[in-house]
Amino acid sequence: MNTVFAAVSRSLVSRTLGVALLAGVSLSAVAQTRVEDPWVRATVAGQPSSGAFMRITADTDSTLLSVTSPVAKDVQIHEMSMTNDVMRMGPVDAVPLPAGKTVALDPDGYHVMLMGLNGQIKEGDQVPLTLTVKNAKGETEVLNVSAPARAAMDMSHDHGMTH
Repeated sequence: MNTVFAAVSRSLVSRTLGVALLAGVSLSAVAQTRVEDPWVRATVAGQPSSGAFMRITADTDSTLLSVTSPVAKDVQIHEMSMTNDVMRMGPVDAVPLPAGKTVALDPDGYHVMLMGLNGQIKEGDQVPLTLTVKNAKGETEVLNVSAPARAAMDMSHDHGMTH
């Protein structure tokens, strides 16, 4: 009786594990957000803030809720806008990420401000960023990104332009 029970038990465990693994794979594929070409503007010694830029594409309607980084005391998402020929910049609560559409975080629109820097960000440094994204179903996704620091005058990566 014990061998029959053990065989049934092993079979049940392997089937349960198989179903759990399949479920795990499908769950991780539900919310998928991609971050492309992340970079942070290099700073000079003593500079208190910098900007982080990237392109974000979410598979489902989502929202970028926040960004954090250990290199800054305060990280905010800002929006640059023009109203009656006056440029304005200020924090926003979140950035909408429509399904399948790439949203650029760049110097001319939404971007990430790293404020109260702990030290100089030198060209070539890898700056860790943690993005929190929430989809329309309320599921939260945390993305850890390493963004290389580029010189402020290096526009070769910005908007696809070259010198």
